[in-house]
Amino acid sequence: MTTAAQIQPLTIREVLDLPPLVPLWPAVGRALGLAESTTYQLAAQERLPIEVIKLGRRRMARTVDLWAFLGLGNGEAAGGPAPTASSEAAHESTSLQTGATS
Repeated sequence: MTTAAQIQPLTIREVLDLPPLVPLWPAVGRALGLAESTTYQLAAQERLPIEVIKLGRRRMARTVDLWAFLGLGNGEAAGGPAPTASSEAAHESTSLQTGATS
């Protein structure tokens, strides 16, 4: 069992180097500066600030969600979805209505 004094939070570089899907502990818990038991307790209560993905008995989280909560990069830089044709068409339509250009 770990205590708050023993937890070494992840550095920004370590958080940015995480794979796309990470376990709640140690990756998410350490990135948020939480103890292991607190991390799992908050997940069980659905009180973590990011979505928890259940894979069998494992609890995982998307790294982009963690980055977004920590304010590290935007969706595009964090590997978010690329604009779709429909979103580009909507932007173009809005630009035409407002007279804006991109």
